Amino acid sequence: MITDIKTSRNYHKCLTCEYIFLDKSFHLEEEMQKQHYDNHDNNLESLGYVKMFEELIEEFVTPYASTIETALDFGCGEGEVLSIILRKIGIKSDSYDLFYFPKKVYEGKKYDLIASTEVFEHLSDVDAVMKILLEYLNDNAYLLLMTSFHPNDDDKFFRWYYIKDMTHVGFFTLETFEYIATKYNLKIVKTNHKNTILLQKNIKH
Repeated sequence: MITDIKTSRNYHKCLTCEYIFLDKSFHLEEEMQKQHYDNHDNNLESLGYVKMFEELIEEFVTPYASTIETALDFGCGEGEVLSIILRKIGIKSDSYDLFYFPKKVYEGKKYDLIASTEVFEHLSDVDAVMKILLEYLNDNAYLLLMTSFHPNDDDKFFRWYYIKDMTHVGFFTLETFEYIATKYNLKIVKTNHKNTILLQKNIKH
């Protein structure tokens, strides 16, 4: 366990995969999380937010678009911006969000791409969510994840802006995702070594 002396918040750190997670005693209730998310301005009118997704698609989706017909934005937020942009480029996209689009539209379906952007840092049970995502992902399909990679240095970690958000409870590095890839039989296709990784399910030749 490591402790932030400024906030007295306790974190657990996996020495095998470098995953760091906030002790559950410090997690916010869902109602308080929702109040926090309601303050976000993540919609089509937010040009910077839209540009982020356009750049994400250009780098991590467009090169593989010939095999991507359907997509799910898991944890899309109130504005479901990524789904809207994907539809504009011809990819049929569904949206799911625990707070804003809670209907489980993915049930009974399979997708060529599941994207979960700025979601994994909010998860209290990563394994449970990974199992859900992989269940609804086609073989050889893609899982696109975006979450800032932590600096893997305790002093830098406690100065890191990302932990200041009270809804952020889990923090990853590339090594964490390498561990996840091995555990779930995934291939790492591409990463920017900063905050985004593209994985592929069950490679079959």
